Amino acid sequence: MAFLFGDMVLDGVRRELRSGSTLLAIEPQVFDLLEFLIQNRERVVSRDDLLAAVWRGRVVSDSAIDARINAARRAIGDDGGQQRWIRTIARKGFRFIGDVREETGLGTPTLPAAAATTPGPTNSVSRAQEITFCRTSDGVNLAVACAGQGMPLVRPSFWLTHLEHDWQNPVRGPFWHFLADRFRLVRYDGRGLGFSDRDVADMSFSAFERDLEAVVDTLKLRRYALLGISQGAATAIAHAACYPERVSKLVLVGGFARGRNKRGSEKDAVLGKAFIAIMREGWGDENSALMRIFSSAFLPGASAEEIKWYAHLQRVSASAETAVRLHSTLDDIDLTGLLPRVAAPTLVLHSRYDNVKPFEEGRSIASSIPHAKLVSLETENHIPIPGEPAWPILLQAIEDFLSEPDVASGPAKVVQLVRP
Repeated sequence: MAFLFGDMVLDGVRRELRSGSTLLAIEPQVFDLLEFLIQNRERVVSRDDLLAAVWRGRVVSDSAIDARINAARRAIGDDGGQQRWIRTIARKGFRFIGDVREETGLGTPTLPAAAATTPGPTNSVSRAQEITFCRTSDGVNLAVACAGQGMPLVRPSFWLTHLEHDWQNPVRGPFWHFLADRFRLVRYDGRGLGFSDRDVADMSFSAFERDLEAVVDTLKLRRYALLGISQGAATAIAHAACYPERVSKLVLVGGFARGRNKRGSEKDAVLGKAFIAIMREGWGDENSALMRIFSSAFLPGASAEEIKWYAHLQRVSASAETAVRLHSTLDDIDLTGLLPRVAAPTLVLHSRYDNVKPFEEGRSIASSIPHAKLVSLETENHIPIPGEPAWPILLQAIEDFLSEPDVASGPAKVVQLVRP
């Protein structure tokens, strides 16, 4: 069944949202929510109804539901308080209003990727993730989440991860769902984080390397791509340099090869000490002035609701002391000597106005890894967030790069270095 309203078509068979001839981006969970509201447009849908139908009875906060409602409104151009299509009924729930036509067999072909303004969703086969555990060589239990099908794409842990919260988080969740709709996405909570063992003695960089090795070995992965985000980029670089026969491709987003203490910058050293002080005093408190300073560096373009989710992620992912230990370890790394040894085709994406990891760090990585490609993202956010112009560029670049054929033998594919 397809639902037509205004100039929009919500196609339940192809799981597509179109405006005229344009395919619009919509996350799988938001699609389900919008479809449920339209199917039940003759009545007010309560929050309990949404929990049962969209979240399959899983308990989530009211703010999580509100965030998904807002995302649905943005997808159909109903934001800005207009409530043209989705109306909030005080203390009751929500109702889809306006004229809707139902049709079957529309036969509208799916647009090629180049015709869409943003990458569109595929048929979603990966909305559920499976969480298991593996054990590292030094006896630490790590939580591992797998979702989707196809080429394995492994995301090394970074300093704020919680497999369940990340999956639902409106800041990060859409990214994971996008990838899991296209690949076999493997994520794990690093030592001290999320569902993994919290009380661990070793927080060295070599321990982070062992964590990644334990995950891929436990899953019996022999050929896979790596997605290194922020601090996870360092682990991905080291692993790719050590295992060229296993790593098919390398994607680095907001990464760095040199910690703050190794860049020779007095400003970076001062900022590093400031961040540690902020973590100790304002960790996970969205009402703290220190938290506002912290979030303004990582997510200067975020809304108040998104900052609230970010603070909650801090609370559930790690203690303040664990965050400080991780931060201190990463401030002292220097992997520049490994970069020329990376043989896998590499895509480096970095925010042009990143306040956390300078753009120069991304440029330096791309210029040191043979045949790497650099894509600059026009944003201040450390990692682009849904709704900003850099967001679809991030998604499209990753999808295009990872969809290229894997050359398992012979020289790595040469790609052009895009210089800023």
